[in-house]
Amino acid sequence: MSDAIPRRPRLWSFLPLALLVVLAAAWTLTAVSFQVPGGWRWPVTALVGMAACGILYISWYRRLRGWLALFLGLVLVTVWWSSIQPSAERDWAPDVARIATAQIDGNRVTVHDVRNFDWRSETDFTPRWETRTYDLNGLQGVDLVTSVWANPAIAHTLVSFAFADGQHLVFSVEIRRERTEVFSEIGGFFKEFELAMIAADENDIVRLRTDARGETVSLFPLNVTPEQARKLFLSYLARTNALVDKPEFYQTITSNCTTVIFRLARLVAPGLPMDWRILLSGYVPDYLHDHGALRTSLSLDETKRAAVIHRKPGDASPAGTFSADIRAASPLYGAGVR
Repeated sequence: MSDAIPRRPRLWSFLPLALLVVLAAAWTLTAVSFQVPGGWRWPVTALVGMAACGILYISWYRRLRGWLALFLGLVLVTVWWSSIQPSAERDWAPDVARIATAQIDGNRVTVHDVRNFDWRSETDFTPRWETRTYDLNGLQGVDLVTSVWANPAIAHTLVSFAFADGQHLVFSVEIRRERTEVFSEIGGFFKEFELAMIAADENDIVRLRTDARGETVSLFPLNVTPEQARKLFLSYLARTNALVDKPEFYQTITSNCTTVIFRLARLVAPGLPMDWRILLSGYVPDYLHDHGALRTSLSLDETKRAAVIHRKPGDASPAGTFSADIRAASPLYGAGVR
């Protein structure tokens, strides 16, 4: 039996297939714009466009053949997309050139490639990658750091671990940009960037945001037990070691700075519920406050006001005092500043 249909088919039988073709073509063209090298981009774009038009033409007259053509096209795109794998070997931007690795020997933790850049401005800096040692018995607390630069609903989130010897180690889940790349939310959906776990000193990664970039940075003490703090710290070490062994892509929605934190936190406290505020990272402090995860007796609005780090570009802190200074100025820390 022929799959031919009348020359003027009913529109309703054509539209579903046509819509799928258009959506598939739009997705593929966007993926091509991020993944195909410049010299090949326009020829591949033209090829995808012609293929989509050809499938639509076939579908108008031969519906079954149109479905088969679309299926074959999707198989080809899926094979190509699956072939794009993350890599640890690229020409990385200097601030994400290295990912921390950790060695654990009892209560002694050695972390290699801790970032401690001297940022004079966002583009003027002296790189420093250090090896540091931490005593798990000296782990005193955990803080959430949020940094907002434009839309208050979107923040970069970091987690800082405080130790009795005065050290603060911050973990930040970031895009691992190549030297010539700039961040793109859309690119984060299309395997444009690898995922980086940066371990850094607060004088680097927090000061960069407060002083060099002038972002609105807030510091929230988390209400965690010593056992939970230890488990969370170890989970970060395991995560960064895993990234070194097996690179991953950054994904704007499912694998970003906040969703990774949430998954690690769930390892420590499995009862944490999923919430829309995990995706809109600017509201993560609201979420944590509602669930009693912030160490404060203040209301949410009072807590958020007290958490803001008030510094201006050019403010000075003597070497080694930045972490103590930003806490001493906060009502959330009081006399027992850590």
